[in-house]
Amino acid sequence: MKKIYLDYNASTPIATEVAQAIQPYLTHHYGNPSSPHWAGLPAKQAVEQARGQIAGLLGCSADEIIFTSGGTESNNHAIKGTFFTLRHKGNHIITSQIEHPATINPCHFLETLGAEVTYLPVDAAGMVNPDDVAHAITERTILVSVMHANNEVGTIQPIADISRITREKKVWLHTDAAQSLGKIPTNVSELGVDFLSLAGHKVYATKGVGALYIRDGIHIEPFMHGAGHESGRRAGTENVLLDIGLGAACELVQDWIESPQILQLRDQFWAELQDAFGDRVVLNGHPVARLPNTLNISFLGQSGPALLDKLNGVAASTGSACHAGAVELSPVLKAMGIAPEAGMGTIRFSLGRRTTIDEIEYVIKQIKHAM
Repeated sequence: MKKIYLDYNASTPIATEVAQAIQPYLTHHYGNPSSPHWAGLPAKQAVEQARGQIAGLLGCSADEIIFTSGGTESNNHAIKGTFFTLRHKGNHIITSQIEHPATINPCHFLETLGAEVTYLPVDAAGMVNPDDVAHAITERTILVSVMHANNEVGTIQPIADISRITREKKVWLHTDAAQSLGKIPTNVSELGVDFLSLAGHKVYATKGVGALYIRDGIHIEPFMHGAGHESGRRAGTENVLLDIGLGAACELVQDWIESPQILQLRDQFWAELQDAFGDRVVLNGHPVARLPNTLNISFLGQSGPALLDKLNGVAASTGSACHAGAVELSPVLKAMGIAPEAGMGTIRFSLGRRTTIDEIEYVIKQIKHAM
């Protein structure tokens, strides 16, 4: 069975350059980066180099980057940290209905502590309207959290437009950039954000590592309490191996941003599916403002999970799940107003650096056979 991986939005393979950067620290340089002696200094220097590599990709200073265990922790840190720091000023948070659970669930948790959360709707393409953000802000609003690009349909949100509103209203803005990092520009100054989350395993680094950008001058309650690691902002001995890998990955992907190769493959994939199935396939997500690697489509009259099961050796994701014979659409598709009869046949194909035209042709043949 031929194995085709088209689930890069779920996780990416570790890049060779990343593995090579980590290797020396598996067998040498074992010191604690907080120890100021010959064993600890190489580890400290490597972590700081990685911090600088991440800052180089985001266009910020290295001291605005803190390492975390992943995108989930980064989101929790930004959202909960803001609430615990500013709840004497206000308790209102604004987010969208299509956020990752790593944003939605922290908001749900804070509601149990007295937070008021507005979950903004999206249009049929999965996009937030900046005017809705402006209308939702009140005197009690302390944070707006809107993802940079959606993990399911790839729609890119108008973060720069939203930031102009939040800055005028003096409200902090957080964006989850786990899916957009390395695919489209993520310069924090151009986006105008105060916080930005990223995850290593979405950008050819390892699982279990991430980072959070916190704009200079902002001080929030730490997510992890303990000793004074990460300049007192996140307790816990630094994960030297994984931090190095994330830094190497961020330097590596700078040359891959808005890759024409992946975009061309994705568009050819979609064009050939349209030629093969006509109006039996429907594109989900924004037709233009969409991640260059993401193709989320509905096969009308089909069950996405059942169809994917028939695609021998093809790794991809579905937009629905079967429970006791009933099909349950993802919250993202529901928020976009996708009809159940269309949403039940949804499959997300997400391409990456290793994807080839031969693999795309193989998948199309498999789909034709399955249909």
